[in-house]
Order: sequence, then C-alpha cells, then structure tokens
Amino acid sequence: MPDLSTSLHTDMLASFEKARAARSLPRRLYRAIRNELSEKGVYGTAWGDPETMEPLMFVRDRWVLPYVRADQTAVEIGPGGGRWTRYLLGFERLYAIDFYPELLAELKRSFTRANVTFVQNSGSDFPGVPAGAVDFVFSFGCFVHLDNSIIERYLANLGEILRPQANVVIQYSDVNKVMARELLPHFAETTPEQMRSMVQAAGFTVVEEDLTTLWHSSLIRFRP
Repeated sequence: MPDLSTSLHTDMLASFEKARAARSLPRRLYRAIRNELSEKGVYGTAWGDPETMEPLMFVRDRWVLPYVRADQTAVEIGPGGGRWTRYLLGFERLYAIDFYPELLAELKRSFTRANVTFVQNSGSDFPGVPAGAVDFVFSFGCFVHLDNSIIERYLANLGEILRPQANVVIQYSDVNKVMARELLPHFAETTPEQMRSMVQAAGFTVVEEDLTTLWHSSLIRFRP
C-alpha cells in the first residue's frame, strides 16, 4: 500500500498529459463533436465519468448534487483533475485540498472560478480553511488509496472546520469486495466496519452508508 511519498498519482498524471499531447487534431475534433463540449478532457475521467457511467451518475445525483448550496462552503479532499469538482462549483466557496502540487496545477488548468481556493496540505490537514466554516465535505478517489492511520488523522482534523450541521461524504476502499481485494493493488485494505469505527471514534455520527453501488469501494455520510 503506497504512502504519501509515492509517485503513483503524479505518474498517472504524467501518463494522462502524454496521452493528451499525443491526440491528433482530427481525433480531437471528432471527440469534441461527439461529446458536444462535455468535459472528457478532465483528468480522472479515464477511471469513470459521472456524466456517462451509471454507478457514478448515481453517486453524483444522490451523494453530491443534493448538498450543493449557493450560500454555503464546501471542501473537496483529493480532487485530482476535477471530475467531481465540476459539480461543486455551485457553492459560494469551495476549497480544493490536495497533497500534490502537480495535481493542484492540473486542477487550476481546468477551473479558474473566483470561488475556488486551491490548497496544498501536508497529507491530512486543512491549512487556510476557517474553523467552523464548512457545510459540506466530499472526497472520491482519494481515501481509497489511504491507509487507516492517515484516514484517522484526516477525521481528527475535520472536526475543526465543520459547522454543527455539516455533512461529510467519503468514498473509501472496501476490501470486502473482490475488485478492491484482488484487482486493484493500490487500493487500501479498509472495510466498512473499520471505516464506521474510525468515524465514530473521531466523534462523528454515521448517518447513512452505501455498500452496494460501487464494485470496489463504499460510501459513508456522517455529521458532527
């Protein structure tokens, strides 16, 4: 299981950039017409696009969009290239938190909105995010790669930035599922029981879980 010093994520970004540069003009025009200005160029959609993949469409419609409010503040942990960030732009303020400056630079390439603040952290903290200011936290594609010790540190730091009625939605690796256990070696060895226990130990209340929609991971929603 890679730790925060791994080059896994930056290596994947480099591969994406190489493939993007290699696209011929006719092929780019064809894809642009076919997709009618959809955001296929966003880094991360190669692992599933919430615009076209049914399970991810469900996650978008059930676990993201209902919480977007124009008068509220949100945090996205590990946004990558922004495949989920695009659905969070409706918040008054969005903090995009990532450990890797290369990924934040890629995110800035796609999103230049004035309401988005890009924050590099040290692996589990929220520098620059005001205490008690956040209404919604979302993370998809990040915690699946984190060992439980790092997840616990994130959870410990979350309490400082949340409003009393905030909602937190996190996708995490579910090693009970064969795809995470045998086909995705970079996924963490987390179980729903462990995740639930860590959330509760950090002082949060589990509101609901989704253990069935995704083939390799699960989702949990909790509150202070």
